[in-house]
Amino acid sequence: MNWSFQLYSARNFQPWEGVLTTLGKLGYAQVEGFGGVYENPKAFRAELDKNRLSMPTGHFSIDALEKDFDGVRKTAEALGINLLICPYLMAEDRPSDAGGWRGFGERLAKVGEVASQAGYGFAWHNHDFEFKALADGSVPQDHILSSAPDIGWEMDLAWVVRGGADPLPWIEKHGKRIVAVHVKDIARPGEGLDEDGWSDVGHGTIDWANLIKVLRAKSAAKYFVMEQDNPNDIERFARRSIASVKTY
Repeated sequence: MNWSFQLYSARNFQPWEGVLTTLGKLGYAQVEGFGGVYENPKAFRAELDKNRLSMPTGHFSIDALEKDFDGVRKTAEALGINLLICPYLMAEDRPSDAGGWRGFGERLAKVGEVASQAGYGFAWHNHDFEFKALADGSVPQDHILSSAPDIGWEMDLAWVVRGGADPLPWIEKHGKRIVAVHVKDIARPGEGLDEDGWSDVGHGTIDWANLIKVLRAKSAAKYFVMEQDNPNDIERFARRSIASVKTY
């Protein structure tokens, strides 16, 4: 498999040239972009090429996707991105009820139409808040997916777990829409205290050995992206994580 790496994980370990060199040497074939690497797309693409890395997926804010799609397209074109992913909704912008979340899903659906017409795939990336029950007992993720039936889902499985949900029923129900997966691990009790409770993949509490098999069998996931939101050693995280997943 072509294991990928979300560059957001390495935002505190500059310069990017060194990060990309490390990832290439460790055996990664792909990386996933985010806003912090889009300042000079052509120059960044040159560094990717130098290390035999590609960037098939990239995160773009809802504001950029809705208000400056032409700028998003130019960035994606320069970097070789073919799957555009909306990664987050700020807390102050999150709806408080089912109707509001359906409305947000409709916004994503419109972005998806524009992306499709331009030749790109489009997906939503979850955190934990989409799985927190609303007053009526429903959860935002259901409203997002039902209101935007044609967009994909980049499943951040560890955030699903942190949101209090079991990922397996979600994979069973929406597997055909899961086009990418964030491979992230949650630290064991008492560990990862200086890393926001996250862990190197395969060294935490999530049963990735089984989940990778399930995702291969029941999802449309093409991209498996290693991520750790706040690692204290980027080389160690990248090295141990890819070593773990290669055994699955």
